[in-house]
Amino acid sequence: MNTVHRVRGRKGTTKVSLTAPRRSALADQVIVQLRQQITSGEWPVGSRIPTEPELVERLGVARNTVREAIRALAHNGLLDIRQGSGTYVAATSELAGVMQRRFAQAQPGDIAEVRRALETAAARLAAERRTEADLEKLRALLRRREEAWDSGEVGRFVEADATFHLAVVAASHNEVLAAVYSDLGSVVRDLLRRDLGNALREEDHLDHGRLVTAIAEGDAATAEREASSYAPACRR
Repeated sequence: MNTVHRVRGRKGTTKVSLTAPRRSALADQVIVQLRQQITSGEWPVGSRIPTEPELVERLGVARNTVREAIRALAHNGLLDIRQGSGTYVAATSELAGVMQRRFAQAQPGDIAEVRRALETAAARLAAERRTEADLEKLRALLRRREEAWDSGEVGRFVEADATFHLAVVAASHNEVLAAVYSDLGSVVRDLLRRDLGNALREEDHLDHGRLVTAIAEGDAATAEREASSYAPACRR
């Protein structure tokens, strides 16, 4: 409810809302543009966004307007302002930012159980509903995942693995399931980084080729079983 303050002037009493939004319309437009860069994947989670001067030149607005928009997105959890380093993408949506903060200290086993539930349900649906475009994307991301593993870079592999699983969920063509899984993305990535540690070990490698094959063949039971076997153990 808005707080109303009455100001008496020569023409009578005027109602003034003390809780009316103070953000400028131009800042709102910039927020929409910056959010689009994040949600589209143009600026992935963990990446540093362009500097204030670069955004001013690119968007054609004043520095104060850019600063106002960045502060708003940081407040909503999409951006992380690091003094002396820059501004980084923290989440792909406001809800993702909330989930990251809410579950940052959750038990790894609880996160693993939720991940298993979402991924196995998605794999079954993907086998039943996938399109040729979905299969083409899954095969490309599977190759990228293997290349990332061969590179030996933990960060690169985590991102490639997360992107692959997100594509499997998207192939379920269940918008709610895909949105929930996407919003949990940073939490899932953090769990995978924790499990892998500082190095990729051969015993930790999991072949996801059988999952793609099962989805391609429309074998829902096998797809579900394969997805379930990939989820990390529920340690408590």
